Amino acid sequence: MNRITQCLHGRGTVSDVMRHRHKPLTDVPSNYLAFSEKYRPVVFWNLTDRCNLSCTHCYNQSGPKSPTDGEFTTAEALKVIDDLAQMGVPLILFTGGEPLMRADIWELAHHARNSGLKMALSTNGTLITADIVRRIKESGIEYAGISLDGARAETHDRFRNSPGAFEQTLAAFAACKEAGVRCGVRVTLTTENCHELEALVDLAKGLGASRFCLYWLVPTGRGIGSYDRLQLDKNEVIEALSLLYRKAKETDGSSMEFLTVDAPQDCIHLLASMEEDGSEDLADARELLESLKGGCSAGTRVANIDAHGNVYPCQFARSLEFLAGNVRDQPFSEIWSNTANPVLSRFRQKEARFGGRCEACNYRVLCGGGCRVRAHAVKGDLLGEDPFCFVQQP
Repeated sequence: MNRITQCLHGRGTVSDVMRHRHKPLTDVPSNYLAFSEKYRPVVFWNLTDRCNLSCTHCYNQSGPKSPTDGEFTTAEALKVIDDLAQMGVPLILFTGGEPLMRADIWELAHHARNSGLKMALSTNGTLITADIVRRIKESGIEYAGISLDGARAETHDRFRNSPGAFEQTLAAFAACKEAGVRCGVRVTLTTENCHELEALVDLAKGLGASRFCLYWLVPTGRGIGSYDRLQLDKNEVIEALSLLYRKAKETDGSSMEFLTVDAPQDCIHLLASMEEDGSEDLADARELLESLKGGCSAGTRVANIDAHGNVYPCQFARSLEFLAGNVRDQPFSEIWSNTANPVLSRFRQKEARFGGRCEACNYRVLCGGGCRVRAHAVKGDLLGEDPFCFVQQP
């Protein structure tokens, strides 16, 4: 996760990070979790595979006809929450599918809140009404990340394969704003919507979003079939990062935060841009990024539990090779703390000998070799180079 705003407007952030580094993770503000030295993960939990939409780039291949056989019962899910609370994970992110299609989501959220856990919601927004927002707020869910893949209805609805989705999503933002529920935009940037990025940022500001989170496409789930067609080239990536950098500079960091996900190498562009600007925050930004010790959070600061209890290093590392265990066989806390787990050990080995361009790259100490899932999917090698990397070595 490349936190552009924290690096650009983060004077004092280094001292704040250091002050929180040794606290229990449940006491660490969410904007500092990425820099904690304690490796209890933010858990991305796919509560269901069902979704009312069928999006072109879905990493989970979710849709209205996705089977629910084998998904957690309420009792099983409550037991998982107890385990996550006992081990002290800093945040559960309820996702799917569409998590709002799970009838017991409010019972699960109330139980998590009463167990002392922080929660966020990842949703397509189309099911959010004034009543649903009220229930979100009452349940203790603190933030809703809402997907918005275009500044125009034509673009967004095409991605979502659902006419009218755009207007429903805008209505969701309005409902959250009215109720005082913090929400943000989540966008996956591709060849079909990259030309709308600036308009999308401006729209997000108008909607009252507190966060603009840009995801890059990863070849997993339904995204495998569309990857070659939708993935951006190097020049388009640099253009997008430059635009986000400019927008972040122009935006009060307290009103909206900018960040990118799925490409740890984005921080190289950020530092180069700050150096070119002569930014007074450059030294602090570099120190913050170096504290991450290798960019990618998979298997360290993030984890994924799918709708059937399978545990993966992150929500995009979902192939059989990356299966770390199942919470029906062993509690998540035990899977996570097992230093001999072969899957998690591979992702935690930050000094591994990478191949390709990553092997001799001077920036690897900052980015950690980029996205390992993308490297494996495209090159068939977990330690291969990230084919999405735009960085030119010095």
